[in-house]
Amino acid sequence: MSDAIEFLERASSLMAERGQEYDQPEGERSMASTVRAFNAITGRDMTEAEGWGFMLLLKLARQHQRKGFHRDSAEDAVAYSALMAEALAKQWG
Repeated sequence: MSDAIEFLERASSLMAERGQEYDQPEGERSMASTVRAFNAITGRDMTEAEGWGFMLLLKLARQHQRKGFHRDSAEDAVAYSALMAEALAKQWG
């Protein structure tokens, strides 16, 4: 059984791993460019924090698509929550 600290630590590790994969020393930070592209295509005005919130909702929905626990969705949800908090802090300072 995993506890909350384990999920936080795993999310941190995943963010660092993905940063190495995508060559970002601070970890995975692709949402700003993703949101800019989305906004350019759709004419919308989504923020980076809203983009992370969208991904968080995707992971929450996937967690409930079928019975049982889905570790990947849970770990990603923790990471996306942290990234959303970071983006909100930058946005509202």
